[in-house]
Amino acid sequence: MAAAVDPPPSRLLPDEIHRAVRPGTAVLRLRTTHSREGVLDGAWWPRSRHVAAELPALIEALTAHIGPVTRIGLDTDAWEEVPTRLVVGDRVVRLDSYPVGDDTVLITRGDQDHFALLVVPPHTPTDLAREAMARAVRADNVTSAAEILLATTSE
Repeated sequence: MAAAVDPPPSRLLPDEIHRAVRPGTAVLRLRTTHSREGVLDGAWWPRSRHVAAELPALIEALTAHIGPVTRIGLDTDAWEEVPTRLVVGDRVVRLDSYPVGDDTVLITRGDQDHFALLVVPPHTPTDLAREAMARAVRADNVTSAAEILLATTSE
């Protein structure tokens, strides 16, 4: 009996998207199901590790899709010049230091509704970034962000 093979994930991001996107624009994929059973809720591909340049667009995009973001948890060792809060639009978003690794950010909506996003390293080649983001948003994904990044860069 042959072992079951997972079908390749859909690659919805067009070629060269990362170079074509202007600075301050978020490249983001969110899971489109109402189920919150997987390990990750989406994936984000920032253009740099500069928080003040990258997070406002992510916060605006997330707010449009999931509602107001109140906190973001990230590993401050993986980012440049991390303030304790950012003002985006008319809202203050607190930034918390968590040892989550540079491959994950934790988003808080409201008081306690958390979302985990894979962070694709900024200089990842387009095809590998698309692959990692597609794997992260699969409804049946039970793989951690670090494992996804390792798998997509070693293939």
